[in-house]
Amino acid sequence: MSKPIILVSGLPRSGTSMIMQMLEAGGIEIISDGERRADVDNPKGYYEFEAVKKTKENSSWLDRAPGKGVKLISQLLYDLPEGTTAKVLFVRREMGEILASQQKMLERRGGSGAAIDDAEMARVFAGHVHDVLAWVAQREGLELLEVSHADVIGEPGKVAAEIQRFLQRELDVSAMAAVVDGGLHRNRAAG
Repeated sequence: MSKPIILVSGLPRSGTSMIMQMLEAGGIEIISDGERRADVDNPKGYYEFEAVKKTKENSSWLDRAPGKGVKLISQLLYDLPEGTTAKVLFVRREMGEILASQQKMLERRGGSGAAIDDAEMARVFAGHVHDVLAWVAQREGLELLEVSHADVIGEPGKVAAEIQRFLQRELDVSAMAAVVDGGLHRNRAAG
């Protein structure tokens, strides 16, 4: 029996790239094409793989993914074909931080403010997270571990050990914890 795919998911700007860095440091082979280069918004890289965006039309990339780590935003989880066996690390981040991070990224890229206000966006995102987590929980072949962004920043060693237990793999937990850079936690919730 082949190893399950390791899917790192969550809302955009939730900390999925940080979890990918942890997996790589721990000894998990990562699937990433490097097309989206590191920048001021993600100085350590995005760890993206363009093929995941077209999974609904062509899921052949899954054939080379067992046992490896792949990042995909939460909306793309719905595109996984029936029979996919995966362990899903779903990153949860405080909604105000996600919205602040997205807004700053848009501003840096010359985009105008969102056409939808933060309260409405938070409502839409919260509903999506609720729905996608319920979908993953009932989907045969998918196992779920919710990972708190705040816990990763505050207790990276503890979270790395939780990830190791969930994945049931020998990982370098110390190296995983060492890659967490709290200095990159720039978009904090107000209050």
